Amino acid sequence: MRVLPRIAHVARVKLAARAAAVGAVALTLIVLAQATACAQEAAPAPTVQLTAGIHLIHAEVADDEYLRERGLMYRTSLAPNHGMLFVFDSADTYCMWMRNTLIALSVAFLDDEGTVVNIEEMKPQTEQSHCARRPVRYALEMSGQWFSRHGVQPGSRLQGLGGKR
Repeated sequence: MRVLPRIAHVARVKLAARAAAVGAVALTLIVLAQATACAQEAAPAPTVQLTAGIHLIHAEVADDEYLRERGLMYRTSLAPNHGMLFVFDSADTYCMWMRNTLIALSVAFLDDEGTVVNIEEMKPQTEQSHCARRPVRYALEMSGQWFSRHGVQPGSRLQGLGGKR
């Protein structure tokens, strides 16, 4: 009679050990996934210097899917003359929105040569689409009204895009 309770006890101990091991592996995988996500967020995007006439622009480069999707979300400010350059693999009529973006932005859609196709003003935390009027390879987001304050308009040409993809 004592044999059955002992076997049941050993089976429970083994089952608990397996469950603990599976839990430890799962916890390790979760921690690694979170660490990878944090490292991606913490890693600064590469930057490029552009010029719009006499104005120097410091732009973070969003040239992969993760950086383009994240954009300038959750930022509470931008330094003067700083923004984000979205680089697309091919020319198309891309659209931007402001989900989880806390500051007003202006976006200039640029063709292969850096010529401004159109500029759109975007309000924070909206999902309204702001689209290029014709196929473009780049979109440059700056603080709201930046382009109008600096005399940049459709037809203006930005320098420094050469070699971006």
